[in-house]
Amino acid sequence: MEGLICYCFGYTTSDIEQDVAVNGKSVIMERIISEKIAGGCQCAAKNPKGR
Repeated sequence: MEGLICYCFGYTTSDIEQDVAVNGKSVIMERIISEKIAGGCQCAAKNPKGR
């Protein structure tokens, strides 16, 4: 997938650009952190580098 930034949640560069356009900043990192705290991260399984 072109421009994939987050393997766990499927965020792309376009998602971040759109997030900035809508919110004035990207809140995607906050979402990722919240999901990781809640145990929703699957980096080891989905990211080819395992992180």
